[in-house]
Amino acid sequence: MDAKEIAQMQTENVLLGWSRQGGLNPIVVDHAEGIYIYDTDGKRYADMSSEQVNVNAGYANAEMTQAIKEQLDKYAYVQGSWGAEPRAKLAKSIIDRLPDCFGKVFFTNGGADANENAIKIARMYTGRFKVMSQYRSYHGSTFGAGNLTGEPRHFALEPAIPGFIHFRGPYPYQEKLHFESEDEECEYYVNRLREQVIFEGGDRVAAIILETVVGSNGIIIYPKNYLKGVRKICDEFGIMMICDEVMAGWYRTGKMFAYMNFDVTPDIITFAKGVNSGYIPLGGCIVKNEIAHFFDDKYLSCGLTYSGHPLACAAGLACQEFYLKNDIEGHVQKVGKHLGEKLEELKTRHKCIGDVRYIGLFSGIELVKDTVTREPLVPWGQDPKGIMGAIVKELKSRGFFTYSHENVIIVAPPLIITEEQIDEELAVLDEVLSIVDEKYV
Repeated sequence: MDAKEIAQMQTENVLLGWSRQGGLNPIVVDHAEGIYIYDTDGKRYADMSSEQVNVNAGYANAEMTQAIKEQLDKYAYVQGSWGAEPRAKLAKSIIDRLPDCFGKVFFTNGGADANENAIKIARMYTGRFKVMSQYRSYHGSTFGAGNLTGEPRHFALEPAIPGFIHFRGPYPYQEKLHFESEDEECEYYVNRLREQVIFEGGDRVAAIILETVVGSNGIIIYPKNYLKGVRKICDEFGIMMICDEVMAGWYRTGKMFAYMNFDVTPDIITFAKGVNSGYIPLGGCIVKNEIAHFFDDKYLSCGLTYSGHPLACAAGLACQEFYLKNDIEGHVQKVGKHLGEKLEELKTRHKCIGDVRYIGLFSGIELVKDTVTREPLVPWGQDPKGIMGAIVKELKSRGFFTYSHENVIIVAPPLIITEEQIDEELAVLDEVLSIVDEKYV
C-alpha cells in the first residue's frame, strides 16, 4: 500500500481520539529511530513531546526490541495467576529502587486504569468513598479517571459520579492574588484545601490524587512545600495521598519519580507511559506495605485480562535496565538544565511568551496576548480560531513535532536527546514563535 491509500483507509475506518473526524489527513510513518520519526517521503520529524510524553527511551531501542522478541519466542501471554518471569522481575526491579515503605505493584494496561484502580484500592483500604482531585488536571478519560480529571475533557462524562470532588491548586503564573513569598502562596492553598476537606467531611474522604507535576495542563510546578502540606492534611485525616506519575515518572523530571524532587512520600504511586516507553501498553499502581498487607486476608476487587502482560513487562524490564545502564537520571538532569536555559533565552526574545516552566525534560511554554496582563493567547477551554492548532501545524511542517493544550506548547523530548539536538530543534521553535509574535500578539 502507498501512503495515500494507508491514510485514506485509516480515516475511513478509525475514530481518532480528541479530534473532529472530518478533514483528517494523517502523515504516514515509514520508520522511527532515536528521537526522530520519518514519513514515507523521507521527511524527518523531531519528536519534541515524546509522542504523548511516553516514548522516553526513544524509538527503535535495541534492548526493548530484543526483549520482546525473546519473550515472544517463549510465550506471548499468560494471565496473572500464572507465574511469569518478566512480570516478577519488573515488579521486583521497581520495588527494590523505592523506599522500604513500598510493598507491591498492581499492573494495569495504562495510566487511566492505573488511576481507576488506585482509587478503588484507596476506597477499599479506608472504607470511605470520596475522592478529591485538582482543577487543571488530567488523570485519563475512562469513566472514573475522567471524573478525576479537572479540565474540559471531563465534560463528556457529566453528570459526574457522586463523591468525586475538585479543588483549586496553585497556578503561580496566573494567580490573581498577590503573595509576598512562595511560602505564603503555599500556605494559602494548603489552608484552602484543608478547609474543603473539613467541609466534605474528613472521615469521608478516601484519597487526594494529584499529578506530582501537572502535565498536559501546562507543566505547572507547585510551590516548594505544597506537596508537603497536602501530605500533612492526608496524615491528619487518614486520607490516602496518590501521586499520579503517569507523565512525570520514569526520570522525566530527573528522578525515578517526580515526588522524589519534593521531599514527600505518597501512599500510592500510579505510573504508565515511560515504564516501557510505550513499546507495549503497560501501567500500574505501587502501594505502601500496609496497603499491600491489608489484602493478605481481604479480597482485592481489582482485575484486568492483561494485567502484567508478559510482553509488556519484558519491554518494561529492558527499559528499566536501559535507564540504569545509561544513567538516564544524570543525563536528564544535565540536558534538562540546558533546555531550561534555552527556554529562558526564548522568553527574552518573544513577546508571545508569558512564562516558561521546566523540570528535567518536562517543560511548557505559556503563550499570552500581553505579558503585562498575562491574558492567555486563547481562552480557557476555547480556541474558536484554531490558533494553537495552527501553531502546532506550523511547527510540524518544519519538522518539529509536539502538541499543545490550552495556551501552552509542550516541550518534553525523549530522555535520550542531546544538547546539540535541543539547540537544533529550539532554533525551529524560535522561528515559529517569531511568526506568533507578528500574527497573533
